[in-house]
Amino acid sequence: MAKTDKGAVLSRLQSSARLTRTALAARLLMHGFYAGQDQIMLALAAEEGQTPSQLANRLGVRPPTITKTINRLQMQGFLNKSASTEDGRQAHITLTETGRDAIKSIEKSIRKTEKQALKGLDKKDQRTLLKLLGKIEGNFNGAVDESLDEAAELDEPVPAE
Repeated sequence: MAKTDKGAVLSRLQSSARLTRTALAARLLMHGFYAGQDQIMLALAAEEGQTPSQLANRLGVRPPTITKTINRLQMQGFLNKSASTEDGRQAHITLTETGRDAIKSIEKSIRKTEKQALKGLDKKDQRTLLKLLGKIEGNFNGAVDESLDEAAELDEPVPAE
């Protein structure tokens, strides 16, 4: 196996992720969406009526970030926000008819971006790539879990993420 430069793999991963986000953002912008809005829309398409906190947890972002994006999507006519019947302090977010129609455009943009990213890779290479990326994600998820376990064993504060 050929020796690689230190950091070459990480550099390629970062570059590929950045280029993928840029290509997807350009496609989404043609449909009136900004980066990150697509994830909220897809999360609501999967499960309507989530609260901003539930959406933030699901997407791994902070609640203030999600609130700004929800407000922007609401102003664009893609979402509705309504008070909870059980707890007036909570709001439930749902897709409007326009929002439901836009899901098809978002999904099409994702498919086109994925097709562009995987161009020239046969099915076997694609399966291998998916498997390897899953392992990399697992390594990072495990690293977070391991640092929490180590901190608990040493009775130390948990490191900030």
